[in-house]
Amino acid sequence: MADKVEEVPMVKKQPKASEAKRVTKKTEAAADIDTVQGKKTLPVKRAAPVKKTVRTKKVKKPKARDIGIDIAPPEKECKDENCPFHGSLSVRGIILDVQVVNKKMDRTVVVMRERRHKIEKYQRYEKRSSRYLAHLPPCMEVQVGEMVKIMECRPISKGTTMVVIGRS
Repeated sequence: MADKVEEVPMVKKQPKASEAKRVTKKTEAAADIDTVQGKKTLPVKRAAPVKKTVRTKKVKKPKARDIGIDIAPPEKECKDENCPFHGSLSVRGIILDVQVVNKKMDRTVVVMRERRHKIEKYQRYEKRSSRYLAHLPPCMEVQVGEMVKIMECRPISKGTTMVVIGRS
């Protein structure tokens, strides 16, 4: 006589109340991973190689030197020797936010700075203003009434010891 072994189908039993508490998120996540890994993965299709495009000439950025201040250089390029970005003029000292008053001179603007001065006797303030001559490089375009930043530099002429470095 041959021994016959009968296969009994496996039936999932309901967990007891004490075992149900042991089920954690970690075991549920592990079960999800097993089901995902058990599925067949499809082969990855590779894209066709991209044809190279014809290169065009790159647009050259104007070569502007770093003047040591966190300010963007002008878009235009100039050949002015007294330009802090494209020439050899070094800047130093104070930086002022001023308003352009006059632009009638060649490469020079008149700027005005207003400040408040306290009068102790009356406990009031009065407006005082100072006017400066500032060199305006050809690479920068400003209009009368605009606010600009100027910075101290070496004397360019008898009265001009400031240079415009950008808009405020």
